[in-house]
Amino acid sequence: TGITGPTPYQAQTRPALWDGKALTGQARTGSGKTLAFGLPLVLKCDPAVRQVQALVLAPTRELANQVGEVVARLAATRGLKLTVLYGGHSLFGERKTLLAGTQIVVGTPGRTLDHLRQGNLTLPGLRLFVLDEADQMLDRGFAPDVEPILAFPPSKRQTVLFSSTIPWCGASTA
Repeated sequence: TGITGPTPYQAQTRPALWDGKALTGQARTGSGKTLAFGLPLVLKCDPAVRQVQALVLAPTRELANQVGEVVARLAATRGLKLTVLYGGHSLFGERKTLLAGTQIVVGTPGRTLDHLRQGNLTLPGLRLFVLDEADQMLDRGFAPDVEPILAFPPSKRQTVLFSSTIPWCGASTA
């Protein structure tokens, strides 16, 4: 794969991600954000638990697919199932996969909210919630979809926001 060690961004965010702390991170495209959250996400999920333990929201179907591809390769090494949710195709296949037991979900806000409201997606075992490109989601008007997703239980989970452009964030923890 050509990976020889963590990028500076990955090294900077690693302590908070591994320690379960909330994190807001900002770094340019290509800095390794997806692997920065993807590796801890996969290692924190238990393959024996057949419920969603990690949820990643992305603003576009293209980004959701891209994140899904990266995380799926990592997830496969641990026997974890991943489902990517986005509009433009039938809910039925996604529903079937969700109900069969998936540990990681990557999706767009609207489609993810649809599944939550229909009961296809439940989050009682959620450990890690990631908003990838959080600034784009807010800029594109997804706040009305993201806010209700954030309200789904459990409230005690690690929440991580990543962005390429938000000037107020930079690997800070809370």
